[in-house]
Amino acid sequence: MIGQRVVQKVSSTRGFAKVAPHVIPALDRAVHRITRGKVLLSAQMLPGVVLTSTGARSGLVRRTPLACMPEEAGHTWILIGSNFGRDGHPAWTANLIAHPEAEVSWKGVDIPVTATLLTGEERAAVWKRALAFWPPYATYQARVEREIRLFRIVRK
Repeated sequence: MIGQRVVQKVSSTRGFAKVAPHVIPALDRAVHRITRGKVLLSAQMLPGVVLTSTGARSGLVRRTPLACMPEEAGHTWILIGSNFGRDGHPAWTANLIAHPEAEVSWKGVDIPVTATLLTGEERAAVWKRALAFWPPYATYQARVEREIRLFRIVRK
């Protein structure tokens, strides 16, 4: 699909990495709220969830729209802490490490989940699938020195 290739190319640029983190989540939150959880704007290209987690330091509720890689027909999902290819892990990854019990809004349904940070061979296998799923993740990883965190979230 040509549209998807164009979006992948644009999303791999440094300009996108500077602008997108400020625009896309705000638009996603607004559209998600207006549609009562049924629509995520960014999910028109990639599947998405809104993650509700507990702040690692603050203990406050945090809602973060995220692209995801669904597994097992909506019972598990992979969340990829790419941070749009910017330095530093996204805050939501620290939240899940500190408080793995969370919730996702998936297609308008709120689902309690447990998150597990993937490591070793399991992470390597999932990373290969993630690169096939959305090739710009390779560009994001090449741009940063940190290892991009991958989480499997499982329906409770």
